[in-house]
Amino acid sequence: MYEFSVEAQISAEAEEVWAVVTDVAGWPAWDPHEKAARLDGPFEPGTIGWSKPHGGPATEWTITQVVPFRSWGSECGLPGGKITGLNTFEPFAEGKLRCVKTVQVFGPLVPLFRLYFGRRMRADMHKTFAALERKAARRRAAVAP
Repeated sequence: MYEFSVEAQISAEAEEVWAVVTDVAGWPAWDPHEKAARLDGPFEPGTIGWSKPHGGPATEWTITQVVPFRSWGSECGLPGGKITGLNTFEPFAEGKLRCVKTVQVFGPLVPLFRLYFGRRMRADMHKTFAALERKAARRRAAVAP
């Protein structure tokens, strides 16, 4: 098994971030990691999603857990194994969130994933968190009275 976590602290409220991350079809508009994405149902456990990251293969995944405004997890099959992801959003100060993405990879593709995809995903996650902060700020400004 191979596991890594990336975290960032962003200026945003949980409600703003949740609205952005649960709009799966909108990911490519703000997330530099995603080229295309969709969700085939409501944002809840058991729903199938699909995404195509820049520089990686398109994958189908399943939402495995949801705690509204706090976390969501997913799982994707790999030949002989799987990859899981857990995304958490933890308020820690007024107007601040601690965002963490934890990825676990199981099976015979662990060495390949670790050498190639893992490094790229870790680097991309910092860009994704920064873009999430900007998108949440734009959303906040759009709904402000």
